[in-house]
Amino acid sequence: MEQTRQLVETITKGIQEKKGQRIVIADLNGIDGSIANYFVICQGNSPSQVEAIAESVGDMARLEMQEKPTAVVGLGHSHWVAMDYGNVLVHIFLPETRSFYDLENLWEDAILTEVPDID
Repeated sequence: MEQTRQLVETITKGIQEKKGQRIVIADLNGIDGSIANYFVICQGNSPSQVEAIAESVGDMARLEMQEKPTAVVGLGHSHWVAMDYGNVLVHIFLPETRSFYDLENLWEDAILTEVPDID
C-alpha cells in the first residue's frame, strides 16, 4: 500500500511539472466495486498541455518508481487522457470535458483531497 501512495505522489509531481490544474486525489480504498484504489484527476488548458501532462506523468512514474502504465487512452484527441497504473487511474481532462464527466462525484463515498495549484 505504501508503494501505491508513493506512486500517487509521483504522479502528482508529474502533473505539477507541466502546470496541471485542479488536481484531485480520490481515495477509493474500502469502496465495494471500485476499479482502483485511487483516481488522480486534473486538467490542462489545451490539448497540447493535456498531452504534455500525460508524458510528464509517464516519465516521472518510470524514472522514480520504475512503473509503466498498462494502458493509455485518449492521446491524439487529448480531451481526456486516461492512464492505468493498476491500483491508480490517472485522468487528465480539458476543463469542459472534466465538467461533463464529473468523475470527482462518481464515487460518492470516496475521500477527496484537493492539491493546491502551483503558480
